[in-house]
Amino acid sequence: MTQSILKGSSKSFDRKDWSSAYQNVPEELTNSKLKIIKGSVPSTLKGTFYRNGPGQLERNGQWVHHPFDGDGMISSMKFVNGEVLFSNRFVQTKEFKEEVNAGKFLYRGVFGTQKKGGAITNAFDLRLKNIANTNVLKLGNKLLALWEASNPYSLDLKTLETHGESNLDGILKNKEPFSAHPRFDPGHFGSKRIVTFGVKTGPKSTIRLMEFSNEGDNSGVLLSDRKDTFNGFSFLHDFAITPNWSIFIQNAIDFNPLPYLMGRKGAAQCLSSKNNSKGKFLLIPRESGKYAKESPREIDAPEGFVFHHLNAWEDKEELILESIFYNDFPSIKPNENFKEIDFNNYPEGILKSCKINLYSSKVELKTLSNQCCEFATVNPLYQGLPATHSWMASTENKTGNAPLQSIKKLNLKTGEECFWSCAPRGFVSEPLMIPEESLVEDQGWVLTIIWNGKKQLSELIILNAENLKHQATLELPLAIPHGLHGSWVEE
Repeated sequence: MTQSILKGSSKSFDRKDWSSAYQNVPEELTNSKLKIIKGSVPSTLKGTFYRNGPGQLERNGQWVHHPFDGDGMISSMKFVNGEVLFSNRFVQTKEFKEEVNAGKFLYRGVFGTQKKGGAITNAFDLRLKNIANTNVLKLGNKLLALWEASNPYSLDLKTLETHGESNLDGILKNKEPFSAHPRFDPGHFGSKRIVTFGVKTGPKSTIRLMEFSNEGDNSGVLLSDRKDTFNGFSFLHDFAITPNWSIFIQNAIDFNPLPYLMGRKGAAQCLSSKNNSKGKFLLIPRESGKYAKESPREIDAPEGFVFHHLNAWEDKEELILESIFYNDFPSIKPNENFKEIDFNNYPEGILKSCKINLYSSKVELKTLSNQCCEFATVNPLYQGLPATHSWMASTENKTGNAPLQSIKKLNLKTGEECFWSCAPRGFVSEPLMIPEESLVEDQGWVLTIIWNGKKQLSELIILNAENLKHQATLELPLAIPHGLHGSWVEE
């Protein structure tokens, strides 16, 4: 598994290798020292890499219908003096404990998992199971396991022990949605902040935008809080920030709740793209910016569906938003097995840039890369600022859809690319860029967890952020399923 330049000519993976990562994590470990297979751990890396994702995907022979319905498990990898100590814990949600005791699924999953018994058993059971499986965030002295449809779960920063569902000391109402995709302001207003949101959906959707301090004794303190209501149903997973704006894309999407109510589909399976319709850019002023207290602005967005954004920045009267576009909402249908999907039947994610004129509402769309990608990021010190360099998980081939098998560095100004690949039998997850204390934008390290299909195990990979040269491979003591999001906390 070495650095490689992609040629994009032939199928580069075996689906059984990819799907073999989906299995139940068998145990919880504490401070297990990772074995260094190759290279060395940089001495400058001092902190903890936290990661969240599904850790339980099957109960008594019944599998979840979609990995996104799997129960959350937090992994921590603590970097100490050139060594890495691994710990993991399942998030002990109320529903997780009930299902463990019962030995079966007691709740329906948003992405299609059903209780046994067919539509009769599932009809009109509208309870949401908080699976706490999407992201992990340090907010003040709390470690939060995030799932965007409800309150986060609070965990111990060191032991990962679950403390319970958290309303953030009264900031949130019971079961109030709290995003699983916060943004980190590197100091646009003189101090670091965490910007996040919650959305209440329906015929009208209300976005609650919150900003918290992210440094010093005030870390975790709520600094600003506003609510804005927009017409139409909103499916919002991610957003972007600039010094003056929080930017959302309200995808052009319909929600037909009838199959969900009748017990035939999960709620997310009832979403569908509106044909020949455009979404909306929802531009919400930040409370410390120069447009504070103004009403939000709505501007027509290009066609397509967006889960994730790379970055956004301001250029005089224009906003530039970099996002991953799909030509349709990807969903696993009720009669499909997620471990046997044909990737050719699913839309690929394409990185594009939208230049939005705040006064004329004109939007210019530009494709930054035609290669399928996901989980794109910039140096965190450049959040909300013009960034030259980006890192992302990509397919091995240059065109078409497939599993993510490479880490790609893309120069956003010149289009220059370089890659680190673990094909044909390896599969990457979200890359995390950790900058060095330097004025050089791409100086630092990239961390990612890969699934090694040949060895049937997970590995932690460390790459040089500048050129993606391999720095270290460490073997994890547990097989961890393909995951979602993670974060880095300095020592």
